[in-house]
Parts: sequence; C-alpha cells; structure tokens
Amino acid sequence: MKARIKWVEEATFVGESGSGHAVVMDGPPEHGGRNLGVRPMEMLLLGMGGCTSFDVVNILKKSRQSITDCYAELYAERAESEPKVFTHIHVHFVITGKDLSDKHVKRAVELSAEKYCSASIMLANGGVEISHDYEVIETND
Repeated sequence: MKARIKWVEEATFVGESGSGHAVVMDGPPEHGGRNLGVRPMEMLLLGMGGCTSFDVVNILKKSRQSITDCYAELYAERAESEPKVFTHIHVHFVITGKDLSDKHVKRAVELSAEKYCSASIMLANGGVEISHDYEVIETND
C-alpha cells in the first residue's frame, strides 16, 4: 500500500492513495490553515470507522442478514498533552434491516473488533482503549 502527501500551502495538504483517490487535509486557521479539509487525526478516525463498518456490513451480508443501512458514530478522546494521541475511541453502530438477528449483529461487531479490522486492532495494540456497541432498527420493508 502506498500514499503520497503533497504540501499545497500554509497548513493545506493533498493526500493521494495508491488507488488514485485524493483528499484534502487542512489545519484550523489558528495554525495557518484555511479549514478546507479534514484534519489528519480526523482522517485516522474516519479510516478506522470505514474499516470496521466495511467488516460489519460484509459479515452481516455473508450471514444472509437483510441489512438495508448501517452507520457508525465514532467518539474519540485525545491526550491533553503532546503527543495528543487517541486515548479512547467508542464506536456506536446503527444497523437497519428486516428480521435482523441480534446474535448475528453482535457477532459481526465482535469479529470486526477482535479479528478483521486492522485499523482498530492496530490502534488498540498501540494503547488506545476501543469500545463498541450497537443498536438494531427493524424495518417492515
């Protein structure tokens, strides 16, 4: 996996992934930024959220669950002093579908956290406390 980060101006950077997708990262005005894009630490949190969400949806589909929607809300706390690393991240999944099995949803969240989500496992191995919970919303469609 490769990535390239290019400084644009002040605190603005463009990151390009190995697959050719680009994203703007920027700092807040008090650090010379123009607030044009996400902060690098936000990007890290988004990456973890995307990784674990991908796992959960994939596992539920393979379990033949009728999932119609999934989103994850992530809440992160950071250290007060430098380096201001993440100290705790909580992931709350909201899974919507028809006749969803609570057992399957719980299993999907656990498998992502414990086995498949490389981003969250890497952060946890680095000392970040990561917790998860979920809610299931039934649809009649």
